Amino acid sequence: MKNETEIRREIEGLRSLTTAQLKEKYREVFGEQSRSNHKQFLFRRIAWRIQANAWGGLSERARRRALEIADDAELRIRAPKNFLKDGPDESRTAETRIAPGLDPRLPPPGSDLVRRYQGKDVVVRVRQDGGFECNGRIYTSLSKAVTEATGTRWNGFAFYNLGHRPGVKRGERE
Repeated sequence: MKNETEIRREIEGLRSLTTAQLKEKYREVFGEQSRSNHKQFLFRRIAWRIQANAWGGLSERARRRALEIADDAELRIRAPKNFLKDGPDESRTAETRIAPGLDPRLPPPGSDLVRRYQGKDVVVRVRQDGGFECNGRIYTSLSKAVTEATGTRWNGFAFYNLGHRPGVKRGERE
């Protein structure tokens, strides 16, 4: 049986080995070829095995507990071999279109947006169909409605201070 100093020297000697030499040592120690070419992984596995051979591995209780945990775990490292060959399961697949909703920065349909601009109120009503109504005319975008009402090109959301990005609700700071 080797003493602690000899085992330390043997493990320290592993540090100077190349990956190919570590793979050869792995085959010696474990009795099988390693699939890994990762030098640090090989070093750690070999060092652990050298120590386990010298001082004993896991206790029987720890070994049983590890097996219990492994049996309970539903862990898959790789997808099954024919994962995408058969196509999707039709019983679990559905195609649908999601109706576009109103921009979350806008108030609810029917609400009026009001701002005083150059001495007059610019009022735009948010419509149920996603459009905008201003001075009796219907517009597809808030910017078009504001531009027509003011005579100056505006971003409608900026004009009414409704937030500058979709997802920022009215009154929230960015």
